[in-house]
Amino acid sequence: MSTHRIGLAQGTAIYVGAILGAGILALPALAAATAGPASLVAWVALLLFCVPVAFTFAALGARYPDSGGVATFVAKAFGQRASGAVGYWFYFALPAGAPATAYVGGQYVAHTLGAGQTAALLVAAVLLLAAFGSNMVGLRLSGRLQLLLVGLLAVLLLVAVVTSLPQASADNLTPFAPHGWGAVAQAASLLFFTFAGWEAVTHLSGEFRDPARDLRRVTITTLIVIGVLYLGLALTCVLVLGPELARTEAPLTLLLQAGTGSAASMVTAVMAMILTFGTMNAFLAGASRLGAALARDGVLPAPLAKGHRPGEVPRRSLALLFLLSALVCTFALTTGTELAQVMLAAAACFIAVTVAGLAAGVRLLPRFSAVWWGALVATGAMTVLLVFSGWFLLLPLVLGALAVGWSRVASGRRRVVPVTPPAAAEPAEVPVAVHAPAPARSAAVTESAAVTEPAG
Repeated sequence: MSTHRIGLAQGTAIYVGAILGAGILALPALAAATAGPASLVAWVALLLFCVPVAFTFAALGARYPDSGGVATFVAKAFGQRASGAVGYWFYFALPAGAPATAYVGGQYVAHTLGAGQTAALLVAAVLLLAAFGSNMVGLRLSGRLQLLLVGLLAVLLLVAVVTSLPQASADNLTPFAPHGWGAVAQAASLLFFTFAGWEAVTHLSGEFRDPARDLRRVTITTLIVIGVLYLGLALTCVLVLGPELARTEAPLTLLLQAGTGSAASMVTAVMAMILTFGTMNAFLAGASRLGAALARDGVLPAPLAKGHRPGEVPRRSLALLFLLSALVCTFALTTGTELAQVMLAAAACFIAVTVAGLAAGVRLLPRFSAVWWGALVATGAMTVLLVFSGWFLLLPLVLGALAVGWSRVASGRRRVVPVTPPAAAEPAEVPVAVHAPAPARSAAVTESAAVTEPAG
């Protein structure tokens, strides 16, 4: 068994990588289109809410350093069936999150080529098929390469901010809230797509040398790094791009062009493709194994469990994710559903996972301690944010009900099938004892295979 343990530097890199992802390439523009310059309030509010969220998960990870992560916390606090619902929210968010991520990469390429919607969709389809294909044959990017890609994105964000900031204008802050203050809450729900991740890396808590000490330090450092990058980018986008921000599909490209010239377009397009592929590849690798493990534990249909063992490829789970992703794409194209709506659908599930983990913290952490109060406040705030997901709130509600319902059926007690009295002259049949599958262990071990980036 490996004796390798995560140190502070590596832990910070992993945590930053879990939060920072492809969503940041598009979300500044989508948030501005929703709330105007007032979207800055949503960015600041989410960063503030991230403080108690991050420290709650750090405290839970130090207290219960287990590979199950949030699923373990929820199982300990509310039982295994509730934990199964958390697994469903992770698993079924991917068919919305993966196509949305692929489309972000497609938009950047189309913007660089001066092409239109068709080109963006074709590039997105290629990226999506490549990610599914690589996972079908068992190929995955290494963790170090994933971190390198995220590190390059962080550098790109800093360069974009620093080089374009001299062109900032305070005039671009007016009108500040053109769509009203209610739109700020909706923008915050949308932006959560790129703030998710604190809950996804809790399954690594047992890998730290000293979880009680290191998790707190890593959390503080990550909050500082994410705060600087996100606020710097959001503020610069609003001040430099102004009204154009809400209309563009590639805000980072425009910032780099403003600061360094037109050559930046190709750089950001290539980076966008690499990053979106890497993000989807990691998501699919984790989510497909999550689905297989859920099936193994009786929370999904048993045939999907094939490939759940270490080293195996869960092709049936991948096939289901591909089918669902194709259905989401078909629905979005035929109904004209916008990228923001698809991201909101995935974000609603990620927010629900966060709320469940925070509620577990309220139940498990020492009462009236500082971190307990933080968990309580964050639970309330995130619940309100979940409500502002609008009708997308139905997704986690329906998925949670399905998870509980399936678990009840699968973990039913052994029963005897009633036998029709035999016809005359035929021997009586022996009653058949039907064994239900093993009770669902929810996702206590499933999230160990979950993604290290929720849709950041």
